Amino acid sequence: MNILPKSHQDFSQKDYWDSFFQKRGGKAFEWYGEYPELCGHLHKYIKSKDEILNIGCGNSRLSMDLYDVGHRQIMNIDISQLVINQMISKNKTDRPDMQFLQMDACNMSFAKDKFSVVLDKGTLDALMTEDTNEVKETAEKYLSEISRVLRIGGRYVCISLLQEHIIRELVDFFPKNNWMFRVVRAVEAEQKTAESSNDGTSMPVFIVIATKFGKLPFPVLEVCMSGDKMCRVQQANEVVDATLAVQKATMVCNGLHRGSIADMDEVSMDLFQPSDQIPRFTVHILDQKLKTSNGKFAVFIVPQGRETEWIFSTPQGRKKLLLSAQYERLAIVSMHRGQIYTTWDDVKSELSASLLNLAPKGMQEQIPYLSLGSEVGNRETIYKGRSDMSGDFIVEEITGQDKKIFRRLVFLSNQFVIQSEALVTITKTKNGQRKIIDPNYLACQHHVYMTLGVNLIAYQNQKSKDHRMDVAVIGLGGGGLCMFLHSCIKKAFVTAVDIDPAMLQVATNYFGLVVDDRMDVVIEDGLKFLTKAADNGQSYKAILFDVDSKDTSLGMSCPPRVFLDKSVMDNVKKCIGEKGIFILNLVCRDDKLREQVLIELRQSFRSICAYKLDEDVNEVLYCSNDSALDGLPVWKSSFEAAAKNLNSLTKDYKISNDEVVDVIDFLKELKL
Repeated sequence: MNILPKSHQDFSQKDYWDSFFQKRGGKAFEWYGEYPELCGHLHKYIKSKDEILNIGCGNSRLSMDLYDVGHRQIMNIDISQLVINQMISKNKTDRPDMQFLQMDACNMSFAKDKFSVVLDKGTLDALMTEDTNEVKETAEKYLSEISRVLRIGGRYVCISLLQEHIIRELVDFFPKNNWMFRVVRAVEAEQKTAESSNDGTSMPVFIVIATKFGKLPFPVLEVCMSGDKMCRVQQANEVVDATLAVQKATMVCNGLHRGSIADMDEVSMDLFQPSDQIPRFTVHILDQKLKTSNGKFAVFIVPQGRETEWIFSTPQGRKKLLLSAQYERLAIVSMHRGQIYTTWDDVKSELSASLLNLAPKGMQEQIPYLSLGSEVGNRETIYKGRSDMSGDFIVEEITGQDKKIFRRLVFLSNQFVIQSEALVTITKTKNGQRKIIDPNYLACQHHVYMTLGVNLIAYQNQKSKDHRMDVAVIGLGGGGLCMFLHSCIKKAFVTAVDIDPAMLQVATNYFGLVVDDRMDVVIEDGLKFLTKAADNGQSYKAILFDVDSKDTSLGMSCPPRVFLDKSVMDNVKKCIGEKGIFILNLVCRDDKLREQVLIELRQSFRSICAYKLDEDVNEVLYCSNDSALDGLPVWKSSFEAAAKNLNSLTKDYKISNDEVVDVIDFLKELKL
C-alpha cells in the first residue's frame, strides 16, 4: 500500500492528509522519534503549568504522552477533520481534558497571546516542502500566526529535519523580530529511527526553540549539535552552517553504512567537540574488496606528530596502509594541534560513538583499534606567529620514536605539511639543561637531491682555481636546505631569498640558521630578485627553487605557478649561463599540469633530468644548457661521480655516518 506522497507538493494538501490517516487507521505515525527519545529536550522548555498548542497533531502520541506525565492544558489542531475525529474518539475516556480542533495553522481563530508554548512536530516541514515564493508566503503566514498566539516569554518548540530553506527562513524570521533562537540536535531520536529502519540509517533531527521577547538589545543565537553544552554564535549564518554540516556528515555516514566505497575515492570528515572552532580529529575512510580479510572494519589512530608522514598525509599513502591492514574498511584518525589528548584509552573512548556511525552494515563485532604503539604522542607549541605572507604559523616540538625531539615549522593554512624540521638535542649546563639544534640532521630528503645537483657543478669544477661558487636559493623556510648546502659544499656562497621577513626570524631563532661570510639572506620577492640579478649581469653556478605555493587548488603546491613563467625562466637561464644548473623542487599531483610544466621548461633549457622521490610527492628537476650534459648516459655518469663525492663529504664533515645518497637507486630512477 502506497501511503507516502508521490511528490513533495502533496505534503501541504488537505486531501493527501485525509487519505494518509484513513490508510493508517488509528495507528500512530511518528516521523521524528517518540516521546521517550524527545522528552529529555522537551521538558527543559515545556512545564506542566504551560498552556500548550500542538499544531498539526496528526495521530502522534506526543501530546498524549505529555498529558500522561502531567501536562493538562493541551490544545491540538490539525487540518484533517478525519484525524481530529480519530483523536477525540481515542482520548475522550482516558484524557478528558485534552482538546482537539480542526483548524488551519496559517489562519487560527485563537485570541492573541493565548498560549505559552506552541509545539510543532514536523508541521513546518510539511508546509515548507520546497523553496518557492508560494511556499515562503505560506510559511510567513504560519510563523506570524505562531507569533500572534504566543505571549511574551512563550516558546515555539519545533521538531524538524531543518532542510536548508527551512532553517534559513527561521533565522530570517525570529531574530529580527526579537526572539531568542536556539537549535538543538536530538541525537536520541536519530538513533531510535536508525534502529527501527530497514537499512539502519536516519536523518538528523533538530529541535528549534524560539523564545518571544518584547525587545532584545542584540540577537541571541545558540546551537548545540552534540552533548549538552550550548554554544553562543554571533551570526545567523553560523546557525545555518552548523545545521548543514551535521546533515552532510549524516548523509556521508548513511552512505557508508549502506555500501562500500571500494571503487571510489576516500571519504574525509572532521570531528569537533561542542563549541570548538578547530577540529578534534580528522578521519579518512577507505574501502577495499578482499577475498579474505582480518575483518569488516578497523580504526587506525595516528600518533600526534606523525600525521604529516607520507603514509598518513597522502591518499596514496593511506591506500597503502589500507592494503597492509587487510581490513575491508579502514578509518584513519589524525589528532589536531591545539587540542589536548591524555591517554590512548581516553582517545578510543572519545572516538567510539562517532566511529561506530562509519561502520558498514552488519558490523557486529567490537571495533579493533590499530596504531604504531599504545601512546598518543606528545606535541608542544613553543612559538606562535603571524606573517603577512603566510598567515598564522607555529613552531612546535614533537616527541617521536626513540624519544627523539623534532622541531617543526607549520603554516596553519596547510597543517599537514611540514615546512621545516630540525632535530633537537638536550645538553647539560651548569644551570640545568639546554636545547640546541643538531646541525647534521637533514629532515627533507629532497634537500639531499637538490644539494646533489649543486655538487654536480662543484665536482665538475673541483680543479678550477675559482674557490667561490655562488648559489641562489629562492625560498628560505627554516633554512634546512641552505644550512645543508653550507655544511657540505665549502666553496658554496649561498644567497637565500625569501619574501617573508618572519621566516628569517624563525630560521635564526628556532632552526639554527647561521648568517656568516658564506651565508646571506635577502628579504625580497624572489621574482624581483631574479629580474635585478639578470639585468645586473649577476651570475650563479646554481639557482634552486624551494618555495611553496599558498594556492594549492591548481594541483601544484610547489612552486607557485608564476615562478615557472617564461620571463622568469629567461632570467634564470641568463644568470646560470651555459655551465650552471637550475634545480627545481616540484610538487605536482596533476599529471597534465606536470607535463605542461615540462613542455615550458624545455623551451628554456637544453636538457632536463628528473628524480622522483620514493613514497613522496617531491620531484627534483635538474635543468641545464650545457652541451656536455646532452643525453641520459652523460647525466648518469656525471651524477654517479657527484653522488659518491657527496657521500664522502658528509662522512668527512661528520654530517652523516651513512651514505646520504643511494647511488644505485638514484641512477636507476633518474629520467631524462
